[in-house]
Amino acid sequence: MTISLQYTHLTVNDPDESIAFYRDALGLEVQNDVSNGEFRWVTMGTGTQPGLGIVLSEPHAGRSKEDGDALATLLAKGVLPMINFTASDLDATFEQAVSAGAEVLQEPIDQPWGPKDCAFRDPSGNMVRVAQV
Repeated sequence: MTISLQYTHLTVNDPDESIAFYRDALGLEVQNDVSNGEFRWVTMGTGTQPGLGIVLSEPHAGRSKEDGDALATLLAKGVLPMINFTASDLDATFEQAVSAGAEVLQEPIDQPWGPKDCAFRDPSGNMVRVAQV
């Protein structure tokens, strides 16, 4: 039996702003853009790494008003789970993210547990970490 991750969902305030960010900061491409009423789900990934897919959606997309409100509150606090990437050239990826407007949380450093990594926030406040491979 083989199992692999297909998608992970990332809650964002504005899909268009997030598309621009993940495209310009990390080089991801839109793979699918699905609308349902006033909401949409946008899948982004790379053509070079099958199985890497993040689905961007707003807090209220597909949720009750109560659940969407609770998720929006957590997003505003910046306490939703982070998303982690790897890069073959961490320093170049970091500079690209900074140029795209990322809020820097941690410049590239060697971590005591092993990898060199960096951290920043996307336009919605989600923490994004990138490690050198």
